Parts: sequence; structure tokens; C-alpha cells
Amino acid sequence: METECILSDYLEQAMEVAVYDKLDDGTFAGRIPPCKGVLAFGTTLRECERLLRSTLEDWLLLGLRLGHTLPVLSGINLNKEPAREPLGAM
Repeated sequence: METECILSDYLEQAMEVAVYDKLDDGTFAGRIPPCKGVLAFGTTLRECERLLRSTLEDWLLLGLRLGHTLPVLSGINLNKEPAREPLGAM
């Protein structure tokens, strides 16, 4: 897998394992099991999917900002320390 767009790839892999349930009132609930706390509700499946992706994006950015350990999805590990080159190399 190419990792040119590592955050986009991570989001796509997470959305591929999303689980959706139709609730008794006809609305939908969605969650991403490896990503604890990422869930959303919508009146339609499409809306639920859109809100779930938005929640996932916020969860991911906050997790990166706060240094949380994130699940490895399809070999994409965002927990690695970034490699930094010396300033003179630029």
C-alpha cells in the first residue's frame, strides 16, 4: 500500500471496518470498533456514515495532538515518532 497520503489512508481503512446498526426507531448508529469512542447516530445510513467520518477525523486529530496511542490499521502505524532532518539539510 502506498502511504503518500497516510492520514487519508488511515481514515479510509478505519471507515472500512465501520459497523452500522439500524435502531428500533428507524435511525442508524455507527461505530468503528478499533477506534474506542468513535460513534455516531443519524436519521439515515448516509447521514450516519457522514457523521461517523467527521467524528473519526476529530478523534484522530485530537489523538495525534495529545499523543494518544492509536490503533494500527492495515499496517498503518501513526504512533511512530516522525523522522526529522537537520535544519541545514533543507
